[in-house]
Amino acid sequence: MEKFIPNISIWRFVLLFTTCNLFIEEINAQNWLNGRATFYGVNQDPSTFGGACGYDNPYHAGFGVNTAALSSALFRNGQACGACYTVRCNRQLDRKWCLPHGAVTVTATNFCPPNNHGGWCDAPRQHFDMSMPAFLRIARQGNEGVVPILYTRVACKRSGGVRFTLKGQSNFNMVMISNVGGSGDIKSVSIRGSRTKTWLPMYRNWGVNWQSRNDLRSQTLSFRITLVDGKTMEFINVVPSAWKFGQTFASRRQFN
Repeated sequence: MEKFIPNISIWRFVLLFTTCNLFIEEINAQNWLNGRATFYGVNQDPSTFGGACGYDNPYHAGFGVNTAALSSALFRNGQACGACYTVRCNRQLDRKWCLPHGAVTVTATNFCPPNNHGGWCDAPRQHFDMSMPAFLRIARQGNEGVVPILYTRVACKRSGGVRFTLKGQSNFNMVMISNVGGSGDIKSVSIRGSRTKTWLPMYRNWGVNWQSRNDLRSQTLSFRITLVDGKTMEFINVVPSAWKFGQTFASRRQFN
């Protein structure tokens, strides 16, 4: 009787084929999308990455160093500010520079402007210009170019409650809203003073800064926030009547 000798090469091919299929099924199941990523700020202080979203200090705002600037296709004129994405390097397309199993969750805190000459941030490209610490979670150090990625929207997990920083002067109130959990991106905001009785709509000034032209000085302030995913939460009397411009107040409530 002849002895059966398995063909190792065939079994390796079968294993590789099966692994690739599982990888593709996982991507499809989690709605992973294709994009590209670069990094910026090699020697830059992470606290300066606020950019077009208007965060004074993204690091102290609760986002740490895992932040990214988004191309115009993703930025949505500032509406995407505060949104969270899990990004992984696509080793199926670049095995040289992509780290195996590398993944990082980043918060959108900036805008990567297009140059309209075929740049990576030109529409309709889906591009993440990431902080260097975040980029090195998915790609090998030494690559100063661009890597293919897979990305998906995820819920933002924040420590503590939503924060309100008061800016402006007299009858021009501007509020920077940060450390927002859940979908992270804000669709609308209303404000109510202790003497106004009704909710007054606020308007996006830029990024996460919302404005109102009502004089609400010396009033206790409440806010109603609706996220892009439709979830609404009220923050009643979160700011005391003795507030001053420049102060930040943290609520005890948070989106999940």
